[in-house]
Amino acid sequence: MRFSNAEFAAVFQEVADLLEIDGANSFRVRAYRNAAETISDLGRSLSDMIDAGEDPATLPGIGKDLAKRIEQLAATGTYPDLDRLRSEINPSLRDLLQIPGLGPKKVRKLRDDLGIESLDDLQAAVAAGKLARLEGFGVKSQEKIAAELETGRTKKSRRKWADAEEIAISFESVVRAVEGVERVDVAGSYRRHRETIGDLDILAAAETSAAAIDAFIDHDRVAQVTNEGETRAAVVLRDGMVVDLRVVPPESYGAALLYFTGSKEHNILLRQRAIEREWKLNEYGLYDKNDVVIAGREEADIYTALDLPYIAPELRENWGEVLAADANALPNLITLSDIRGDIHAHTTWSDGKASIEEMARRAIELGYEYIAVTDHSPRLAMTFGLDPDKLRRQAEELREVQSRLPEITILHGNEVDILRNGDLDQPDDVLAELDIVIVSVHSFFDLPREVQTARVIAALENPYVRVLGHPQGRILTQREGISLDLEAVFEAARDNNVALEINADPHRLDLDDRSVKFARDIGCKFVINTDAHRPSGYDLMRHGIYQARRGWLEASDVLNTLPIEDFRAALRPRVGR
Repeated sequence: MRFSNAEFAAVFQEVADLLEIDGANSFRVRAYRNAAETISDLGRSLSDMIDAGEDPATLPGIGKDLAKRIEQLAATGTYPDLDRLRSEINPSLRDLLQIPGLGPKKVRKLRDDLGIESLDDLQAAVAAGKLARLEGFGVKSQEKIAAELETGRTKKSRRKWADAEEIAISFESVVRAVEGVERVDVAGSYRRHRETIGDLDILAAAETSAAAIDAFIDHDRVAQVTNEGETRAAVVLRDGMVVDLRVVPPESYGAALLYFTGSKEHNILLRQRAIEREWKLNEYGLYDKNDVVIAGREEADIYTALDLPYIAPELRENWGEVLAADANALPNLITLSDIRGDIHAHTTWSDGKASIEEMARRAIELGYEYIAVTDHSPRLAMTFGLDPDKLRRQAEELREVQSRLPEITILHGNEVDILRNGDLDQPDDVLAELDIVIVSVHSFFDLPREVQTARVIAALENPYVRVLGHPQGRILTQREGISLDLEAVFEAARDNNVALEINADPHRLDLDDRSVKFARDIGCKFVINTDAHRPSGYDLMRHGIYQARRGWLEASDVLNTLPIEDFRAALRPRVGR
């Protein structure tokens, strides 16, 4: 049985969650979480590594014991420790973990303090107002949980794009290898690079479909075949994900790819444009009023026939892209090759997993001109953040590494916590010594909107601040963003020449795409960073690029596309310089 990286990571994440509910040692919990994070961020298939005889213990954060367990899981499909924890902890209690906003610590507190062990118990406690009086929750948390219970949403209803990627590539490869298949794409919201994905839609071009469908339903991740027709099949995977395959003739492939990529609203606009010309557009092609095919083999041909330039999939959301295309005003979207540096990364000086030199050498391999080392400030104790003395000692090491690696510029920075009142977690005299000051919210997530907004704006007004890190403070599928008047925050960032970060960590993707577009439209500038905690973390930059493209960004909107001296000049000027 072959596991995807997402499936491996899910096992270790669940073990960590259940251990935390069970009150296990925090270091043991952290070991499993680190393993899950390492596997999630791995740029290649862990199953392929094991098949090739490579030792998982060579991966950062995975020791010999965990490596043996990974190999056992790959060989047998079972994980005894997880089975034991599942048997010991009430299944109804585990259901609580699927409610957004409820992590294992909060679930444990609900059980220990209120005796809540099921969704029904939680519903009753919410109705009675008990969560509002419980330490660590409060009225706003109770309202959010009540809303989630009302809608029936869970963390499993959608998954992060990055978690779907390996599955998508695997199915695409299997279908592409079939004799007679000419083209294959994963369509839908996956192709548009939406941050979360429901189902996967795979499209193939072939004169005959039987062989492609047989290979598709025989995939080793398939748990159930729910539809098997002449040109379409649908399956459910072991983890519950639904994957759909459609096989179309090559002459209709472009029309089908356009149709199944969506969005629905974008497709409606194109169909209306066809109707205005007395034509017809559907998944089979673009036809004139006599049903003669005008275009269908290529997407671009359909756009051309409708007097439009090609519109990239990331833009197809009915956010004005057709009007912009009609006016020849589509953005020249940023690409990964435009990025020249990454200015948000952590090292072993705080909660990172590699040294300054190890991080710099990976950046050199990627062809970067510069990076910034931005370990945490001291407030976030769990990250072993840097007080002023430690920060200055780090500067000495950074200069020493820089002397050995002249091919890259290493900037010194700090990710500084925004305190509850808007003050910063470092004194100004320390901030004045740094090349990069990133300010971020890591605490007090539930403050009222006006208080939270004033807090962030106060931080942006500090003259040493150059970047607002992961501005919404969200964790995809797990934690909603903080309540902010984003327009006011973006205006403050623009007016104070503070760049907005697009955090490329696929667990964050913060800012969201709509907010990126809005901020761009009012004149904000951006940086795209990975928030890397290990050298391989730099490889996540592409996820930030996808998010930036969905927000209509060009390279000129993003400061870290600039050469180092231009980048320095574009940042908020340092006080006194």
